[in-house]
Amino acid sequence: MAALSLAIWLYLLAARGTFWRLDAFDDDQANHTPPKTWPRVVAIVPARNEAETINQTITALLQQDYPGEFSVIVVDDHSEDQTKPIAQQVAKEHRAESRVTIQSASPLPPGWTGKLWALNEGVLPASSSAPGFYWFTDADVIHAPDTLRRLVSRAKQNKLDLTSLMVLLRAKTFPERALIPAFLFFFLKLYPPHWIADPKARTAGAAGGCVLLRREALDRIGGLAAIRGEVIDDCALARAVKHGGGKIWIGVTRNSLSQRAYITFGEIRDMIARTAFTQLRYSTLLLLGTLLGLLLTYIAPIALLFARNPAARILALATWLLMSLLFLPTVRFYRISTHWAASLPLAAAFYAYATCLSAARYWLNRGAQWKGRSQARRAA
Repeated sequence: MAALSLAIWLYLLAARGTFWRLDAFDDDQANHTPPKTWPRVVAIVPARNEAETINQTITALLQQDYPGEFSVIVVDDHSEDQTKPIAQQVAKEHRAESRVTIQSASPLPPGWTGKLWALNEGVLPASSSAPGFYWFTDADVIHAPDTLRRLVSRAKQNKLDLTSLMVLLRAKTFPERALIPAFLFFFLKLYPPHWIADPKARTAGAAGGCVLLRREALDRIGGLAAIRGEVIDDCALARAVKHGGGKIWIGVTRNSLSQRAYITFGEIRDMIARTAFTQLRYSTLLLLGTLLGLLLTYIAPIALLFARNPAARILALATWLLMSLLFLPTVRFYRISTHWAASLPLAAAFYAYATCLSAARYWLNRGAQWKGRSQARRAA
């Protein structure tokens, strides 16, 4: 078992698309060649109960230094707070009523998930102006002023149909520092950016907080209706675009920040549980295989440190060290103490627990809970 755990990490080191090397796809370090002409872009912001963050989000969008024509559509997704009035007030304060449209989403039709329906409600009016790109961005994300300019420059230079950035999630509270860097590490391990960018590889992924999508690519896949029932909507969109012949890319950035705070471990648990079993295609067999994989990869090396066999202890220690070294670039990316690199097994155990909870909620017909809405009931 100790040898198998070490072999897994040697594979991850050498043959998993060097997903752990964040510098290779860190957009903040990249140089972009500006295009000769700047296409029209429409940002679409789905917002459900985002009164705490919508002010900063819209303000940051209005401060984009984009040289081309740029407008914003905020779609209020049946909020139960003051999201819409605050958004209207922000547009008025910035004298940007001509650039910012705030509209209410119509009732959610059967077969659609909430976020995709809100995005679709924004795409429909935006398409009348024939933009070159749609910019899908979450209502809790604050973008640096040059974000859109860099996204469009990369997309035009590399002829990308979908360009996505994993924005910097908060890592301020103790639960966030313990679990959020691991979230990024696990995501990149599951969706290696080099494989995503490789047209010959089947791997496709995106980060829904920041997606620049070419209008022709969306039309080519049949619009958002093609993925209307998907809970993991960002990766489903990337998969549809790539399998439709499009070219996609994902990177990371510190300059676009998520304002969503996770104060307790329970809040992070629920964030994971919302989509974990969906990622496993609601398969009990895949769930058991995943738990076994987590055990061999993360838990066994720690347990085997106490084995009677000296060789097993040495192999386990080597595995834990290798695991920590591969996790270290992600820890440094978040600019937290390097001591957190050794805590990955604990984070993996927590994620295993949240995955089991995700399956239990699905079996109890509670679906993917998000802001009072169940998006993936068992009957569906």
